Amino acid sequence: MNDRAHRYQYDAGVTDCLFCRIVAGEIPATPVTETDTTLAFRDIDPKAPTHVLVIPKEHHTAIGDVDPVLAGQILATAHQVAKAEGIDESGYRLVFNTGKDGGQTVFHVHCHVLGGRGLTWPPG
Repeated sequence: MNDRAHRYQYDAGVTDCLFCRIVAGEIPATPVTETDTTLAFRDIDPKAPTHVLVIPKEHHTAIGDVDPVLAGQILATAHQVAKAEGIDESGYRLVFNTGKDGGQTVFHVHCHVLGGRGLTWPPG
């Protein structure tokens, strides 16, 4: 068991959570940056030249369930990603899909950082 897996064991009730398994090191991901509370990694099905997911290391189903301090840490990590990817000045989009009707497919809070090209509005 790697050090990350040892520190971030997920609850028995969410053992099938894809993102918890990534945090635990059980499923590979391409990391971009990591903090004590967040992990950012490349989306496996990118919708833009830059498409990175930022997740809290603790399992939370929706952004409304997250403590405001942790929510701020997620946003700070997203901005770090934008800077590291060189899109902080040209522009980028942050997206939280919340709930089934909001398009959420993995029920572990995650912020999409999208950029690297002009993004149109409205989406979908």
